Amino acid sequence: MKVLSEVSGSVWKVEVAVGQTVAEGDTLLIVESMKMEIPVSAPKAGTVVDIRTAEGEPVADGQLLVILN
Repeated sequence: MKVLSEVSGSVWKVEVAVGQTVAEGDTLLIVESMKMEIPVSAPKAGTVVDIRTAEGEPVADGQLLVILN
């Protein structure tokens, strides 16, 4: 499952690591947009397969951030 950014901004903090198991609703990372911190949550339980961004990187609306299996 692909997890996409819902806003443009920059990655403030990555909360998970590749191989980590997450539950539905767990915060995967936090995007800062217009001085607001917006958590990006897991849409369902799974394992983090890949993280396609890093802290401090800019992200666009709709950009692929994390892949869960």
